Amino acid sequence: MAPITTAITNIGSLVTNDPSLPGTGPLGVIQDAAVVIDGDRIAWVGPTSKAPATDNAVDAEGRAALPGFVDSHSHLVFAGDRTEEFNARMSGRSYSAGGIRTTVAATRAATDAELEANLRRHLDEALRQGTTTLETKSGYGLSVHDEARALRIAAAHTDEVTYLGAHVVAPEFADDPDGYVALVTGEMLDACAPHARWVDVFCERGAFDGDQARTVLEAGLAKGLRARVHANQLGHGPGVRLAVELGAASADHCTHLTDADVDALASGDTVATLLPGAEFSTRAPWPDARRLLDAGVTVALSTDCNPGSSFTSSVPFCVALAVRDMGMTPDEAVWAATAGGAAALRRTDIGRVTPGARADLVLLDAPSHVHLAYRPGVPLVSAVWRRGVREV
Repeated sequence: MAPITTAITNIGSLVTNDPSLPGTGPLGVIQDAAVVIDGDRIAWVGPTSKAPATDNAVDAEGRAALPGFVDSHSHLVFAGDRTEEFNARMSGRSYSAGGIRTTVAATRAATDAELEANLRRHLDEALRQGTTTLETKSGYGLSVHDEARALRIAAAHTDEVTYLGAHVVAPEFADDPDGYVALVTGEMLDACAPHARWVDVFCERGAFDGDQARTVLEAGLAKGLRARVHANQLGHGPGVRLAVELGAASADHCTHLTDADVDALASGDTVATLLPGAEFSTRAPWPDARRLLDAGVTVALSTDCNPGSSFTSSVPFCVALAVRDMGMTPDEAVWAATAGGAAALRRTDIGRVTPGARADLVLLDAPSHVHLAYRPGVPLVSAVWRRGVREV
């Protein structure tokens, strides 16, 4: 039986992310556009007046459409709540109740069913806001058993799964960090690699130094995983340059960068993934996206959704923050949240609306994608197609 075809017509403004279309700019914007979906793929894109006949038709009534958001950095396999920590931070009080380790204790105590229910809830929440591809990590188990089950649970719901045993040193190894690195690169890696596509490490003061991070990443690469790095969030450090040296797909956070860091990113193909939800939730300095873009660095925008430092699943919110506080134009922010996220995951089948791409599409209750920044906080997503199926 042939797949059912669907035409979405009368799209007021369609972001394709195909700059080869003449006269459409970097986002490949087509006015009065139509998209034909055939099965789980985009079959045709062009003006509504030339749309071919299909089995079904959806009238967009002048609304804007764009590719589904690609959230390339999140931490969704967890249990517990850190409201008290956030409240203390926003009230100007110091807080030292354990941070990540608080979530580790709650996650270890949770059942598989509880972890999966929480993951599904946040995935559904993200989907309603237009996210059609989402990467998520382990990192709140920090034991062989708990890291492996986190990845197993995540892998049942997304293809983009990252092993982050090197999030922080497990409490049992507080006095033996090198012993924990040996566990992360040995028995834990053996148990986790079959469930993951990526290996990650938090290369930061208070987590893992450059030598430890290199050891973790090289062990993951030797197991066939690809690399991504939490880099330069809290201060200057070796994370960004290590990511570029090892060919990591993405260096994430990139809040504190030297000229040498920016030059390294500009000379390689490692994407700088910016996570403004973290700066919003911690009152830290904003990453300078303008500096990176002007240097020719590929930039992605993601939520960093996690229970401690960025508890948002809303890519539109992050787009608005990037435009308001990080020096990005609305066009640049939308590209970073779609095609940029795809680049950070080394994917060419998502983040664009072109023939052959996966049929992931977001329809906005607005005439232009610019409204994502122009109307911050407003629930503009009116429909979402993922793999050709209307989900919202």
